[in-house]
Order: sequence, then structure tokens, then C-alpha cells
Amino acid sequence: MRKGVKAVGMAVLAGTAFLPGLACAQIADPGPGQGAPVAPAPVDTTQTTPQDETIVPDAEFEAALPKLSDDINAPLEPMKDFQQPAQPVTPGTVTSEIESFPPPAAEAPEFAQPLTPLSEFKVEPVKIEGVDDEKATTIRYTVAVEGLDKIGLEGRFRDLSALEDGDGKAANAAMVAARAREDELLAVRLMHSLGFYDGTAISTIEQNPQNSGNVRATITATPGALYRLNNVAIVSGPTVPPGLLDRELNLNPGDPIQAERIQGAEANVSLRLPQQGYPFVKLGDRDILLDEETHQGDYTLPVELGPRAVFGEIVTQGRRQVFDVEHINILRRYKPGAIYDSRQVDDLREALIATSLFSTVSVEPVRTEKPGPDGTEVVNLLVRQNRGRPRTLAAEIGYSTGQGIRAEGSWTHRNLFPPEGALIASGVLGTQEQGVTGTFRRSNAGRRDRTFQVSAALNHQDFAAFESYTGSIAVRWSRDSTPIWQKRWTYFYGGEIVGSNEDQFNFNKGARDRGTWLIAALPSFIGYDASDNLLNPTRGFRLKANVSPETSVRGAARPYARLMAEGTAYYPVSSSVVIAGRARIGSIPGIARNDLPPSRRYYAGGGGSVRGFGYQELGPRSPDGRPVGGRSLNEFAIEARYRFGNYGIVPFIDAGQVYEGLYPTLQNMRFGAGIGGRLYTNFGPLRVDVATPINRKPGESRIALYISIGQAF
Repeated sequence: MRKGVKAVGMAVLAGTAFLPGLACAQIADPGPGQGAPVAPAPVDTTQTTPQDETIVPDAEFEAALPKLSDDINAPLEPMKDFQQPAQPVTPGTVTSEIESFPPPAAEAPEFAQPLTPLSEFKVEPVKIEGVDDEKATTIRYTVAVEGLDKIGLEGRFRDLSALEDGDGKAANAAMVAARAREDELLAVRLMHSLGFYDGTAISTIEQNPQNSGNVRATITATPGALYRLNNVAIVSGPTVPPGLLDRELNLNPGDPIQAERIQGAEANVSLRLPQQGYPFVKLGDRDILLDEETHQGDYTLPVELGPRAVFGEIVTQGRRQVFDVEHINILRRYKPGAIYDSRQVDDLREALIATSLFSTVSVEPVRTEKPGPDGTEVVNLLVRQNRGRPRTLAAEIGYSTGQGIRAEGSWTHRNLFPPEGALIASGVLGTQEQGVTGTFRRSNAGRRDRTFQVSAALNHQDFAAFESYTGSIAVRWSRDSTPIWQKRWTYFYGGEIVGSNEDQFNFNKGARDRGTWLIAALPSFIGYDASDNLLNPTRGFRLKANVSPETSVRGAARPYARLMAEGTAYYPVSSSVVIAGRARIGSIPGIARNDLPPSRRYYAGGGGSVRGFGYQELGPRSPDGRPVGGRSLNEFAIEARYRFGNYGIVPFIDAGQVYEGLYPTLQNMRFGAGIGGRLYTNFGPLRVDVATPINRKPGESRIALYISIGQAF
């Protein structure tokens, strides 16, 4: 657009200079009766007059000047000997003596006082009796929007509106007008974002009703015609496969020129091309040329592809490195020589972060200029790593009826035996359980996501069903989920040796006695997790199965197997309500119940089982009224999880029973009902459940309380 240039004139004001020694002629005032002064006769400027002659010759003028130093940086000479020359007096003129100003008066002492600090300077407005300042300086207004509802922008406009942010109040009408002008620009920007580039908006402010003191601000928008794409051009080299850029950009003639759509299309190119072999792709600045007559626009996007790449080697960098290249190669899922895929790079970065051993870690491609197959270039991955703090202290506390208070703490050094060899010391302290455990754990042991660990534990448990003193040594290999890295498939397998001294009710003697068992087991587990969150699932399902072939030795060896299967499901009814359900069955074939150590039997009841009953409270009981456990069980639960903000309410019903026989018969089912509260945090929900048994029997808990971290299932 050509802009006009205006010539700007400048007026120069000339001043009068007075030279020293120059006499100024004055016209004498005529005395009374002498009449008006006579105007002087015209002067002939062509004739030479005495005034044209030199008043002071140059030589005399130079001689009268004081001598100055030749050094231009020297200070000026003092003026003490300088005398003002006498003024010549022309006959017939009136002269007056030049009088000097009197010396200044002494400064008032108040001016020498320091100023009052700003922090102590207070100004209180004058209060006028009977006048409310807030009401006197505040006007009310309403906002009306016209024209934006036709193109679906009114709601978004009101969300961003300066007038709406003012909540209908302003100090004066000028403030309302200023907000309205901001909203005019907002309306135009919003219309442009949807392709209405001829859109205009105006605001009007009027009293509503007249002389009421209230005003109405109206924003009237005129969208105009919708602009659409006419020609779509991508300026770039050829891709493999051909047409890759056109497919991923997916902008076509006739599409509206909408900001979100175009920016999203360009972002898709930046995302998808690195997933298909182009790690260094760069998008230039788009150009859209609009035609006001056809209401169409020609779109041009320059793209710098860079080389098509294949994976090369891993190189590391950092002052305090944690892993060498050999261990990082265990964590990668791609094979060298494969076409570059940024998703594999992100996966490697997440695996490194999941170790929790870095203060900072990054993974990025670097060019090598080495040719690869099919016209590609080999690209290495640079891992920048800096070591973080390897030690962790953790604690957890909970409470449940029948199990009492239970606190658990641990100390972990995650890299005491590099790479990823951790030493863990943990302990349990509760009203009915105490114990210590030492564990060596190596994560990513020879294969990504595989964990090897060896543990030794000493434990004391004193429950209604039994009291035991237990020592154990266990080894296992596993693939586990974590809050950072939730896995679809999980498993573990291993072995353990347990020595346990426990009390039980001896039905042959009709009294309780103690016994010592030596137990060897080969426990294993497999799980499939299709839920959306490890600690707070809202949709999906989970399946679990446990198998543990075991042998208990007390006088004679008795082999048996402990079997357990469980399934949970989560269904979102709405954005704030989730229905969750759980079913569990278990069986122990190969041995009579009374030959089983009490700690290896099945029990039901408690916060992770059937709520409303105390821990291990369900099932057969001995003549002294204490639970004896069984060889089979079944459990069911259903709950409605209602969440509002960071809080939740969960009503639930649980059911279950333990049986002496091999198979769960679903007979004599017991039910518990209750309600729970949830406080949702960034590490999972805090759970408080209160339940009561339905058709309570003598000796059973009236109210059961459970406090823990995480959902019940």
C-alpha cells in the first residue's frame, strides 16, 4: 500500500542580539503642552551617514580585550580587574543608571529539611457526608453481541471479552468505551481465524434505559464472505514415498482458510515426517495470497526436508554420566539400520527417565554424513546425561479395622551396583505386623523392562486367624508396571523358601497349639492391563492369574498348589461417574486344610477384600471363635465413583466367602455396604472407606474403616 507523504513546514524565529557598548537611542517624552512628538523624516539609506562609520576601530577593540592563554583547555582568567567602559552619551538623550539587584534573602530553614519518605506519605480522600464513593464512581453496564452467533463465535468471544471480564462494572463511561474498542479488535481477530477476512466490528454505547446511569455496550460484527483455499502448493524436494507431504498436510482446494486448521496441518507435517524417516525437516513461513473479488486464497508452504535417515549408533555426552553405551543399547527398541522413527527416540527417552537416575537427560539425532541404504543417511542418537540423586526415602501409612495402624518405610539407593543395581531396606511397623526386609534389585537386567531381585525378610504377624514368626529368602524375575511406565503385559516368576512358626487350632486336640513349617514355593504371575491409569483407572479392564506350586514340610512333605484368578472392569457412565467392578476366585488343590500352614490358607474380609468386615474375618471359625481360613474363596465388588474437582464420593457393595472345600460354591455369601471419600492428588487418590456388614452376626464388626492410597481395586 502506497502511503502519502506530507511536507511539513517549519517557522524560524529570529531573535535580536545586543552587543556590549552599543548605545540605544530613545525618544524623549514631550512635556505637557508640547504636543505629540513629531515623526522623524524618512531616511535616505543610499547616502553614507555617520552611523555607517566604524564606532570602535579594530585595533583599539583588540587592544581592549584581555589576554587569553594559548591553551584551549586552560581555565578562564579571573574577571576581578575588568571594568565596564563608560557609556557615551549622545546630546538630547535621557540616560539612567544601571542598578544591581539586591543580595538574595536568607533561605528559610524549612527548605533544608529532608522530604517525607513515600512510604509515610498518606493521602486520605475527603469524605463527604451522605455520599457513597463506590457508588458515585461506578457505573453498571450490560453487554450485547450481534452477528457472531451466526458463525459460532459468540461463546468464544464472551470467554475472551474485556467487557465480560469487567463483570458489568466500570469507573466511568470512558473505561467502558475503551473495553468496547478492545472487543472490536477481538471480534475481528476471531472472524479472521475462521476465514472471514472481510469481517468488521463496531461498538456502540448508550444509556439503557435513558437517564438511568446504566449503559449498554453493543458489539456488532459483520463477518462478510468466507475465504477458501484455491491453490495449495508445497515447495520441496521429492519424498519417499512420493506424495508424503501432500498426504500429511492434507489441505485441499475449497477448504476454509481457518487458522486452527492450517496450523494443525502444518504441525502434523512436523510430527509425522520425523516418524517416517525425516528427522531434520523444517517448515518455512507460509504465504497466503487473498483475492478480494473471488474470496479465495493461494497457499504456499516451503519445506526443507533434510536427508532421509536410518538409525546408526548411540553416542553419549555429559560430565556426570550414569550409563555407558552398552546399557543404553539394552533400553532401545529399534535395530540399527532401520528407517528413522521419532517415536522410537521418544520411547528411549522415556525409558531413561523411568530409571529416575538423571537430573537431566535428552536424546536427539545428529548427522554423520555417512551414506546408508537406498539413498539414506546414517544418523546417530546423542544422549546427553547428567547424574541425579540416587537415594530415595519413602513412607506410607494406613489404617483398617481388624488390621489396625500399619506404617511402611523404605530407603533405596537405586544405583549402588551399576548399572541400575539397587539396594533397598524397608520395614513395616503396625499394631499387628512388624518386619524388616533387605532387597537387591537390578532393573533392565540384560533385557529392557526385566527386573531381577533377591530379598530376605523377617516378619511377625498377629492376626485373629493366626500368629506367626516368619523368615524367608526369595528370588524372582519380573516385568512390572509403574506410575510412569504402565505396561500392558506384566509377569513374575521365581522361587522362595519360608520358615514359619505359627499357631493354629488343633481340631484333633480341641485346643490351639504351635507348629513350625518349612515351605518351598515356585510362585508365578501373569497380568494383562487394558485400563487407562494404574492408580486411578476410569475405563478398560484388567486380568490377573497367580499359580504357586508349593510344598510344606512338617514331619512329612505335602505338595499342593495355590491358584488365584481376578478380573476388574471400569466403565465411564459420564465424565464424572465411573462404574467399577471386581471378581476374584481362588483354590488350593492337593492338601487338606488342616495340613496347610495357617499363613498359606485363603482368607477374606478387609479393605482389599470384602469391606464391612474385619481383616480375615470371613469364613469358617474354630470352636474358640477365631477364623481358620480355607482352601477356596470367591469375592465380588461393585462401586460407583463420582468425582467433582479433586474430591470424590464412592458408594459400594462387596460380597464374598471362604470355604473349607476345594471349590468356591457361592453359598452363604456375605455382603457389606458402605460409602467412601476420595481426595485426588498428583500421585493418586487418598481413600477413606466406611462400611458395615449386612445381616451382621455376633462378634462381627459393626463399622469398618479403611484408609489408604489408591482405589480399592
